[in-house]
Amino acid sequence: MLRRVNRVLLALVGLVLLAVGGAVLLSGLDLPRHWGFTMPGWWPFDGPGDVVLSDADRRRWRDEGWWWPTVIAALAVLLLLALWWALAQLRRRRLGEVLVTGGDGNAASLRGQALEAVMAAESESLDGVERARVRIRGRRTAPEARLRLLLTAYAQPVATLHRVCGDVLEHARHSAGVDRLPAEIRLRAERHGAERVS
Repeated sequence: MLRRVNRVLLALVGLVLLAVGGAVLLSGLDLPRHWGFTMPGWWPFDGPGDVVLSDADRRRWRDEGWWWPTVIAALAVLLLLALWWALAQLRRRRLGEVLVTGGDGNAASLRGQALEAVMAAESESLDGVERARVRIRGRRTAPEARLRLLLTAYAQPVATLHRVCGDVLEHARHSAGVDRLPAEIRLRAERHGAERVS
């Protein structure tokens, strides 16, 4: 739900910035006069001669030595925060730890990277798996796994998939003490050259 709200807000902010930027570009290039239309009455820029800050606005703080460095620093911080936020949207979150609960009411935490490493090693030990990458996401009490397997040239994908589901995921589910461990498994074949048959 939060991811969907985040994407909707990002799309709305992008649309607003695109609309404002396009309107400023139209006014800056004097396109309303050339194309024969007028901008709305509330729009502050009428043509290429208009500026964001008038001479009076710019000179108002000229004698204050702290003003422009403060403005530039604030804008730089906003830019860095916006870039950090944009990069955070692209990064997939990994689960730091999984809460392991015992039948007696006691609980312990299992590092997510440790579980990923064990699942990757067990997957790579299967016949036909050249390399495995595992990511654990979700919540501490309801982890989800994402596996990417690189299969060898002569692997049997269906058999490998059954072994991963039956062995690797079941062992991880029992180790983490969860009732279910949803998983997304992506299989990719290793590239190899064609062989000649004589």
